[in-house]
Amino acid sequence: MANADSKLIVLGALAGMAGISLAAVWYHSLKSRRRDSWPGLYLNSPSGSRAGGGMTMVDCGAVIGPAGGGQAEVLDRLEALIRCVSELKDEMRALKSALPLLPDQVREELKGHSRSEGNAAGSRRTTPTRRKRAAATGLAARSGGQSSEEAESEGGYMTALTDSDEEEPNRPSQEEEEEEPVDQLVVLLERVDALHRGDSGSKRQSLDTLLEKKEEYGYSASLLWRLARAYSDAHDLADSLDEKKALAESGKEAGAEAVRLNPLCADSHQWYAIMCGLMAEYDTVQNKIKNGFIFKDHLDKAIELKPQDPMSYYLLGRWCYAVAQLSWIERKVAATLFGEPPSATVQDALKNFLKVEDISPGYSKQNYVFLAKCFKDLGQKSQARKMCEAACSMDTVSKEDEDAEKELCILCPLLGV
Repeated sequence: MANADSKLIVLGALAGMAGISLAAVWYHSLKSRRRDSWPGLYLNSPSGSRAGGGMTMVDCGAVIGPAGGGQAEVLDRLEALIRCVSELKDEMRALKSALPLLPDQVREELKGHSRSEGNAAGSRRTTPTRRKRAAATGLAARSGGQSSEEAESEGGYMTALTDSDEEEPNRPSQEEEEEEPVDQLVVLLERVDALHRGDSGSKRQSLDTLLEKKEEYGYSASLLWRLARAYSDAHDLADSLDEKKALAESGKEAGAEAVRLNPLCADSHQWYAIMCGLMAEYDTVQNKIKNGFIFKDHLDKAIELKPQDPMSYYLLGRWCYAVAQLSWIERKVAATLFGEPPSATVQDALKNFLKVEDISPGYSKQNYVFLAKCFKDLGQKSQARKMCEAACSMDTVSKEDEDAEKELCILCPLLGV
């Protein structure tokens, strides 16, 4: 709008100058023609003759009367018009000298207007960048030696540049709007999972990291079942019996809280069951049997929620094999305490271990050892030998693999491997 108004002012002024100049030329032409065609009016001498010293010639502009009144009025108006033209020329010269400064004045006015609007709306606009500011300054400097119309045109460009390219300071870019905020809990859990797959030092670091964040993310079942898992890793690495028992107790509490927070999380049920199984090693006979029932219930729930997890079937196979090996006295104690002892056979255990191999072939060295035990107990020694050979072919990496290796040293001679 400022650009259009400035152009109209300049064009109007130029048109006015042209029109006034034409009027002045017409006036001087009219005056010349008047003097050429009307050299004078002759007043009769007192004697009434046309010739002689009494004859007087008078300029038309001095004639007063009905014949000369209209012409005198026109001349007065033209003279007034010429004075106006002279004054207008002075104003045009002042306007021409002021035009180079017009862009800066307009820009400053627009900035002030933008600031006032920003304050009313509770936001402010930033100043142009250095590059834009330098471009506007260069254009203003060059406009000083140009015509008024050219200077005004570039001034309009500068105004548009500085106004349209201003940006709000807190307005995010399109890329920032499309980016989603990073979930710090997800990052933490990914890091903990990586530490769990590492060596013994990484496993200890996993427990320390989770304990540091427990107060902040204690509402998350995903963090708590990982905390139970970390306690299990630390339990395997601990040396003293008291330390192992304390770690098992803490892990059981974390697993129970994870199940409470999210009863539909298969991993929560799985790791709570594992910690109950670890606690069975340090409890009384009564609590050991009780933990055995809890172990079975939560493994069944984990399999229901996540039927393709080989670890749950492996753990259930271990439970079935242990129950199948209970002595008569242990069964009687269980029946006395709970009304009905746990029930499972070697065939049940074998079924679960085979399910592990079906889901994930070569799942673990220990799974092959238990397959060999089941086949041996069922009298299928050839199958048992095959399982022992498969177990021996696997590398020993974890603590569980070391336990499997010790059992193989006893089992293989019995099977002739």
